[in-house]
Amino acid sequence: MAQVVRAALVQATWTGDTESMIAKHEAHARAAAAQGARIIGFQEVFNAPYFCQVQEPEHYRWAEPVPDGPTVRRMQDLARETGMVIVVPVFEIEGPGFHYNTAAVIDADGSYLGKYRKHHIPQVKGFWEKYYFRPGNLGWPVFDTAVGKVGVYICYDRHFPEGWRALGLAGAQLVYNPSATHRGLSAHLWQLEQPASAVANEYFIAAINRVGREEYGDNDFYGTSYFVDPRGQFVGDVASDKEEELLVRDLDFDLIAQVRTQWAFYRDRRPDAYGGLVQP
Repeated sequence: MAQVVRAALVQATWTGDTESMIAKHEAHARAAAAQGARIIGFQEVFNAPYFCQVQEPEHYRWAEPVPDGPTVRRMQDLARETGMVIVVPVFEIEGPGFHYNTAAVIDADGSYLGKYRKHHIPQVKGFWEKYYFRPGNLGWPVFDTAVGKVGVYICYDRHFPEGWRALGLAGAQLVYNPSATHRGLSAHLWQLEQPASAVANEYFIAAINRVGREEYGDNDFYGTSYFVDPRGQFVGDVASDKEEELLVRDLDFDLIAQVRTQWAFYRDRRPDAYGGLVQP
């Protein structure tokens, strides 16, 4: 029997406050569950604006503990209600001065499976993330969920092939990449890099981007979220570049084994020859 997983993602506009933003995502999750989705993922720091367009200490107020903060606990309740796996990206505080760009992974029964912390932290105009976040220090975990093996990469991480490969070597079948990226040079790369990474690592990727204008900075997030398969093909249509949207798509996980047999990239790797790549 084919192993088909119905998966969902949400690209959303900022509402102006955390409570209404979370409520909006809960409504999308319930709609996805009503369509039969078994897993859903949200955009980068989904319960807040993308405040990294400015460098102001007031924005540390968006941070909360993971998993013991209010948002993750609320998402655990939502997972139990809907029976879905949920990927929950938030601004994490571990202690005074220890902040991370994080995604919690919650299983379909509401249990907390763990978290991924963004490794690669940009510091350029419009993306002043080093002001807020320490680099991730938990490796590249792959979570054994009710729908299969799920990994997470976050936004700027996508430009670095090493983490994609680490997730594949750890058995990932589906990788969620929650993002916040605006119009400009990255728009071309957005529809190039993640399909290429899906091909190189032979798994599915859920690419999620924010959409619309927000109150901090003058950047326009361009959405165009999508699912892409291990052959680099979009699964269904790409989302709007202007409007909020819930995508629900069927992912045939049997395709992973087919592709890995036809294109034996894992067999033909040469780790013995790659030592120089990790030298500073």
